[in-house]
Amino acid sequence: MSIVMRGTDVAKSMKETLVQEVLALKERGIPPCLSIIRVGARPDDLSYERGARKRMDMTGIECRVTELPEDVSQEVFERTFSKLNEDPDIHGILLLRPLPESLDEEPVRAMIDPKKDVDGMSPVNMAKIFSGDETGFAPCTAEAVMEMLRYYGIDPKGKKATVLGRSMVAGRPLSMLLLKEHGTITVCHTRTEGLAEECANAQILVAAAGKAKMVTEDMVGRGAVVVDVGINVDETGGLCGDVDYDAAEGKASYISPVPGGVGSVTSSVLAKHVVRSASYCLHTLL
Repeated sequence: MSIVMRGTDVAKSMKETLVQEVLALKERGIPPCLSIIRVGARPDDLSYERGARKRMDMTGIECRVTELPEDVSQEVFERTFSKLNEDPDIHGILLLRPLPESLDEEPVRAMIDPKKDVDGMSPVNMAKIFSGDETGFAPCTAEAVMEMLRYYGIDPKGKKATVLGRSMVAGRPLSMLLLKEHGTITVCHTRTEGLAEECANAQILVAAAGKAKMVTEDMVGRGAVVVDVGINVDETGGLCGDVDYDAAEGKASYISPVPGGVGSVTSSVLAKHVVRSASYCLHTLL
């Protein structure tokens, strides 16, 4: 029987530390503040925003939301972003993506202050993650996986870890975070030949390909740790991950569900990053 890796338990364990760190910063005159920028009103953006705002409120972090119309011009979008980026009272900026096709995010990726880039979109932070520099901010989803592994006492050191997915939001940065913890990393994707065998050989398997239930029973090794990053809609309209949970549960030693797994930890990681960013201001004042 698998041990279910519940994200709510991980988030709860992180909360008390975050609350104390926020109080300490406020006592030093630095109230941590997150700015969320949303273009339009996509349901998944609104859902993530609600979760982020709730987590910030629970930890005492101020959260400001800037909503722009879906048809906003590139010029107004960049000007708005620049204003928030230059505001000294804002410590972290979260841009909800993907953006409408009419907007180019590259200018703001290059523009954002790396110390405010709490979701790892800046090329500077991505370079730091790939070089093993701990001052960089990794994307929240990738770091949420590491938080779950730590909470459940799963050490990647010396283990075969396979990451299924190569996005810059999850797969690639996560592979670097696992490598930094001395895991032996294989990165696969939907076009990998012999994909089932590669996955079945993993002691730690992270599914982040974005395809509903693509990880079947034959792709899970006996006793493997299975972390599901995917968030998809199944044939009945319900949420599901990249892993066929019912099929994999009998073989995995640990497995994360969807919903209730990694997604539940991302907003806590976001809060952790805002606190880190605010602490940089404290060090500047000292």
